[in-house]
Amino acid sequence: MEQVDLLILGAGAAGLFCAGSALRPGRRVMVLDHAAQPGEKIRISGGGRCNFTNLATAADRFLSKNPRFAASALARFTAADFVRLVDRAGIAWHEKTQGQLFCDGKAAQITRMLLDRMPGADLRMRSAPRSVRHDGTGFVVETAGGAIRTARLVVATGGKSIPKIGATGIAYDLGAQFGLRLVDTRAGLVPLTFAEQELALCRPLAGVSVEAEIRKDGRFRDALLFTHRGLSGPVILQISSFWNPGETLQIDLAPGRDIAADLKAERTRAGRAGVASVLGNALPARLAAAICEEMGLAQARLADQPNARLDALGARVNRWQVRPVGTEGYRTAEVTVGGIDTRDLDARTMQARKVPGLFFIGECVDVTGWLGGYNFQWAWASADAAGRAD
Repeated sequence: MEQVDLLILGAGAAGLFCAGSALRPGRRVMVLDHAAQPGEKIRISGGGRCNFTNLATAADRFLSKNPRFAASALARFTAADFVRLVDRAGIAWHEKTQGQLFCDGKAAQITRMLLDRMPGADLRMRSAPRSVRHDGTGFVVETAGGAIRTARLVVATGGKSIPKIGATGIAYDLGAQFGLRLVDTRAGLVPLTFAEQELALCRPLAGVSVEAEIRKDGRFRDALLFTHRGLSGPVILQISSFWNPGETLQIDLAPGRDIAADLKAERTRAGRAGVASVLGNALPARLAAAICEEMGLAQARLADQPNARLDALGARVNRWQVRPVGTEGYRTAEVTVGGIDTRDLDARTMQARKVPGLFFIGECVDVTGWLGGYNFQWAWASADAAGRAD
């Protein structure tokens, strides 16, 4: 039976970073993963450029049953700390928007940096744990290549999002096996789907993007994208983590503009113009035309519209009420909301309170960041906390 000091399950962002933080002279660290290559989620993130952190990282940018749980780890390993590592590795980067940092080149640079940061650690790919048990003195992990004993076991296997790259719920199974509670999981940062009534508008507009604002547990403003299944784009992915089945969303398709007032003002200047044409000054032309057709104004002149009609059109644009029927699920979700209950973990070390030597980090924990690099920062911070734990 092999013996290691620290065994990490999962060679994703959190697992690789934890290995680098855990290295000490004379300490044997091993990382196991069932996949063929490490860092698969890193590779596909940010359109292949990896949105590796966010300069605005703070505990209030994360969802959790305990909103303050993430504060300790995030304060001890910050976005600036990770940027220093990136700079030291010579990786060029840029700020895209709202504090989001991306590689100028490929996301693989981040994975390479993480691997270079863990010299001497034993990385074993295509090595899935078949079982995990505690024999009274330590943990024993059975693999196809034999059993491995460790005093410390870190679970960094992620959540259920994007199963095509190998995501599973093994972290939750291990948590339950060792008596930890689980906050119900669901897909997060995921497109929303709609019933036929809304799809009658969405399908013909598939591919059209517009700046939009949604208020729910905060105010989110970013691009909205119409799809064949419903709505996507950054603002929709953001709100999906907060949305609960059955809830109605109110969407402003022209944030910062009072469409009714604008149309009334334009009526006195260019009354002979078509309503759809004037509305097209505030919205993409295809969207403006579709909304006017929906409201029976496709061929209408602006001068012929009473205030009440323009008020209704303005409300349709600034306060669009939609009720999603669901999401696209884990298949396209960027993260998993929920997970290992933070009440059962120490906030400074990520160690299970009742199971000494057992740690849970990254996405499998009930800490889910907003869109824009926050979830990677949680991976780095929680991994560092576990790796440096005495």
